[in-house]
Amino acid sequence: MSITAFVPVRSGSKSIKDKNIKEFCGKPLVYWILNALENAAEVNEIVIALDSEEYSAIVKNFRLSKVKIYKRKTENAVDTASTESVMLEYLSVAKLNKDDIFILAQATSPLTSSVDIDSAIRQYLYSGKDSLLSCVKTKRFFWNSEGTSINYDYKNRPRRQNFEGMFMENGAFYINKVSNIIRDKNRLSGAIGIYEMPEYTALELDEPADWKIGEILLREHIKSVRTSIKDIKLLLSDIDGVLTDGGMYYTEIGDEIKKFCTSDGIGFKLLQEKGIKVGIITSEDRKLNRARAKKLKLDFDFHAQLNKLETVGNLCNKFNISLQNVAYIGDDINDFELLSKVGLPACPANAATIIKNIPGIIILEKSGGTGAVREFAEIILKGL
Repeated sequence: MSITAFVPVRSGSKSIKDKNIKEFCGKPLVYWILNALENAAEVNEIVIALDSEEYSAIVKNFRLSKVKIYKRKTENAVDTASTESVMLEYLSVAKLNKDDIFILAQATSPLTSSVDIDSAIRQYLYSGKDSLLSCVKTKRFFWNSEGTSINYDYKNRPRRQNFEGMFMENGAFYINKVSNIIRDKNRLSGAIGIYEMPEYTALELDEPADWKIGEILLREHIKSVRTSIKDIKLLLSDIDGVLTDGGMYYTEIGDEIKKFCTSDGIGFKLLQEKGIKVGIITSEDRKLNRARAKKLKLDFDFHAQLNKLETVGNLCNKFNISLQNVAYIGDDINDFELLSKVGLPACPANAATIIKNIPGIIILEKSGGTGAVREFAEIILKGL
C-alpha cells in the first residue's frame, strides 16, 4: 500500500492574481503545502497537477524529492472544472493500486503542517473509516435567514466553554482510497471520519486582507512546527500501556511481571546519540520499572508521580527549556494533561479514545509494548 498526495493547482486566479505562486512569507504560496507533504513521514509521493510551464519551473526550483509534476488537461483547468475532474483524470492514467491511499491537499492551505498530515493518516488507518476530511471546531452560534437558531437553544444560551460547537470543513486535505474515489467520483466516500485541526487553519485566502492575516499566522505556525520536531530536547514515556502491553502478570508465588519490548530500548538509545535526553515517568512505584530504567541507562526516571505535568514542568525549569521542547508518549487519562501541553504528543494505537482525540496528537501504528516508543523515536529522528 502506498500513500500519494495530490495537489491540484491552476493558473489564472481571479480573486488574487496568480495566487498560487504569489509570495507568502517569502515563498510562493504553493511551496508551503508541498513542503509539509515532503516532510510528512507517511507520504510516499506527491503529485502536483499544473496547467502552466511557468508554475512548473517554480515548483521544480523547490527541489523537493517526493514531488512529481503532472500536466493536467486544459478542460480540467478552467474556472468551471471541479477538483474531482482533475483527480479522476490523474487516476485514470496513474499506476496506483485500488487499495492505495490518496490524499487531496489544497495549495491554499499553507497552515497545514506535516504533523497534521501524518497524524491524520494514522487516524484514518486506525479508525476503519472509508474516508476522512480535515475540519476545525467552531463554537459560534448559527442562525438561518428565517431567524431560527440552528445549533443551540437561544432560550438556554450555553456558556462557550461548555458548548460542544460544530465541525466546519477547512479544506486543507481529504483522505480516501483510490478505489472509493473512482467508484463514487468523489473525494469522500462511505463512513467519513473527521481530523480536527486548530481553528486558525480555517482562514481562506480570498482577499488581500486575508493574505496579511495569513502571513502573521504562518510566521507563528512555523515557530510551532519547528518546536514540534526540530527543537525537541527531551522525550519522556509512560510505562504501563506504552512500554508494556498494559497487562498485569503474576507468578504462582504472587510476583508481578511485565513484558517490555527491546526495540523501544533501541529507540531511546538512538535519540540519546542525537543529543536528546530520554526518560520515563509513571504514577506507579515498582521495582521492575526501576530495574528497566536502570538497564536502559535513561537520563531520567520518575516514579510515583501523581502530577506528571508539574514534575515535567519542574524538570524543564531546571534545564532552561519549555514544555514545547518536550515529546511525550502516553496512553490513558492520567496522561491527558501532560499530552495536551507538550510540544510533540503521541500515543500508541490502542490508547484510550480521549487521548486519541487530543488535537495534533500523533497516533502511532504500534500498540503499547510492541515498539510504539521506537516508532515515535524514528519519527523524531526523521524530522531532525
